[in-house]
Amino acid sequence: MPDSQPQPPPPPSSSPGPADPSSLLLCGARLTDGRTVDVRLSGGRIEAVGTAGSLAAGGTRACGARVDLGGYLLLPAPAEPHAHADTALSADAEGPVSYEPQDVQRRATEAALLQLGHGATAVRAHVRVGDVQGLGALAAVLQARRALRGLAELTTVAMPRVLTGVAGADGLAVLRDAVKMGASVVGGRPDLDPDPTGYVEAVLEVASEHGCPVDLHTDASDPARLARLAAMAGGLRPGVTLSPCGDLGRLPSEVASRTADQLAAAGVAVVCLPQGGCGGVDRRGAAPVRLLRAAGVRVAAGSGALRDVSNPVGRGDPLEAAFLLASRYGLSPEEAYDTVSGSARAVLGLPEVRVEAGFPAELLAVRGDRLAGALSLAYSRVVVHQGRVMARTSAVREFCSSAASVELGLPRQGRGQLS
Repeated sequence: MPDSQPQPPPPPSSSPGPADPSSLLLCGARLTDGRTVDVRLSGGRIEAVGTAGSLAAGGTRACGARVDLGGYLLLPAPAEPHAHADTALSADAEGPVSYEPQDVQRRATEAALLQLGHGATAVRAHVRVGDVQGLGALAAVLQARRALRGLAELTTVAMPRVLTGVAGADGLAVLRDAVKMGASVVGGRPDLDPDPTGYVEAVLEVASEHGCPVDLHTDASDPARLARLAAMAGGLRPGVTLSPCGDLGRLPSEVASRTADQLAAAGVAVVCLPQGGCGGVDRRGAAPVRLLRAAGVRVAAGSGALRDVSNPVGRGDPLEAAFLLASRYGLSPEEAYDTVSGSARAVLGLPEVRVEAGFPAELLAVRGDRLAGALSLAYSRVVVHQGRVMARTSAVREFCSSAASVELGLPRQGRGQLS
């Protein structure tokens, strides 16, 4: 692939001119195709990509800042399509989880920053509404979203418990209020409603009224129910997502294949949770990603629980999800990374990112020269959101001096390599 350059090229100039404070130059990064490049960012987008050293002088305009990415692999940034912001980081709490607004806002903010540090510049958070919490937890997460503006993108899914029958009338009213308040996605768990099909119909109706995406929790244990859902969801825009669908892989192979074909025909996406479950489902286990992908279903991977009662050691790390899909579920490193980057962004309705001129400057640099190695040992990271470095993690491994390392010429990692 040839180097990408901005089109049309800027007019010639004999002097670099003043530095543009909004621009950023990423120097000496390695791409997955093996090239080593400089990448210039401006206005939240990738302005130019050229061979290493070709953009070092800033072309006709000096860059405002530079980051040396020698020894790093530069990738499109991940996105987190399935988080639970209202319960995140609550596993160590003494007694019941607090839903006081200040506690929920603090946990949601800290969780989003933790996920940003891992590389996720966009997060979709499922938040329970109705019952005891009412709309308080949602209001707190929306406040966290406002506080995080410019650092990371946090969107919310409103999750009512019951939507049918006498009890469901209140839930349906709360769901509509949640959308008016600022929830941008409607969802929940139809399996918990006495009438799962009626629940889905209610969610789709609200989504159609407000033009919202739909994101539903289901174990996917009932193929007939999934077939009805696919029939109802077909053609709905801006789209329907199911997660985590762990029981789909436990169905007889011919039933699972037929169900996957139905989901693909309806354009329903699936988010699997290879790191564990979440509070919205009963059982763990990742969806059959290879079966779904073979059928043409868009499959993304999420983190699920982040150190709450469902998974007290959850990391909220997209690269761990990709690592597990590659190491345990048979995906190639490239396919696995796509589930947490390109496919995850598509599920969230975000624009595509490539390391090419004109694309959004949503990037992740990971120490390493190949994707497989980056997924295996993703310790040091540099995260770029809207063209700015938002987070850095630098890990240094040191060994005591040994004759073996000197004799064999083993690689050593020293301090101060990341500027």
